[in-house]
Amino acid sequence: MVTKQELRAKLKSELKNLEHDTYETWSSKIAMTVFESEEWKNARVIGLTLSMNREVDTVRLIERAWLEGKAVCVPKCEPATKLMDFYKITSFDQLEVVYFSLKEPIVERTQKVSKQEIDLLFVPGLAFTKSGYRLGQGGGYYDRYLIDFQGKTVSLAFSISIVEELPIESFDIPVQQIITNSNILNCHG
Repeated sequence: MVTKQELRAKLKSELKNLEHDTYETWSSKIAMTVFESEEWKNARVIGLTLSMNREVDTVRLIERAWLEGKAVCVPKCEPATKLMDFYKITSFDQLEVVYFSLKEPIVERTQKVSKQEIDLLFVPGLAFTKSGYRLGQGGGYYDRYLIDFQGKTVSLAFSISIVEELPIESFDIPVQQIITNSNILNCHG
């Protein structure tokens, strides 16, 4: 089996080479599926990261959530502890660019939200198995956060990011659902 590092490099390259029109079409299909889902309709508070480097576009999800009166929370990572907390944003002006070009909330201008308040958490990743295991960027932030998370977990992925197998560690926690541009995978770990 390939290493996590090799798989990350391969998938980043595939995503980078995705044509702009294909990227937009696939992101749009995924967003429309999300908006029709019961998980989305029932969620009052959503947590998600701002997409970058050809990840499925989450900006349209944030804008739609605001239109629908949902609270939007984005993570602030603490590299020293490898932990993260979510903060409610009401405007893109409440974000700053931090390490690796990641957009995070400006803590002084946002409100911290407890894990128990988040109904629906969109968990990012580069690759996913059909059983919900994911390959992230390698920081382990979400694996730590999900340990006692009680809300719904969904990942958004292009169909090219669904793989047969991944190196799975004892601390990996699968997501409950993956929404792709071609289908919805309900996962059971």
